[in-house]
Amino acid sequence: MNGPRLWKTLEAANPGESISLPLALEQIPWNADGLIPVIAQQHDTGEVLMLAWMNAQALEETLEKGRVCYWSRSRQQLWRKGESSGQVQELREMRFDCDGDTLLLLVDQTGPACHTGRRTCFFNLVQGDKLIVDKPVLVDPETLYGKQPCSK
Repeated sequence: MNGPRLWKTLEAANPGESISLPLALEQIPWNADGLIPVIAQQHDTGEVLMLAWMNAQALEETLEKGRVCYWSRSRQQLWRKGESSGQVQELREMRFDCDGDTLLLLVDQTGPACHTGRRTCFFNLVQGDKLIVDKPVLVDPETLYGKQPCSK
């Protein structure tokens, strides 16, 4: 079963029906860079924490270890969340969207998720004709990283 057909089959599936995870992983429609977008959400509050990217190796490591690993597009290397800051994400649940091209990770986030020291990366609120910062810095990035980090 090829990728698009697999996801179409799942659209019509009833609750409780399943396919093997290895089959689903083989059918991920990776983008041209071999990546898939990943949304991280706090498992118990529903708070959306961040958007990042995974390649096959990061996805495999996350599933194997239960600690979230991403692919850093700027550094072109694996990015083990919390490796330098201590602000780790423990995987609680993983979901694919309807056509298999986006992942949702329900995580248990330790401290801030954003490199700015905020709990979430989504702290810029559009309100009318303004963009308002609506979340406080919880931890100074220099404290988290020892220096101002580069963006993801």
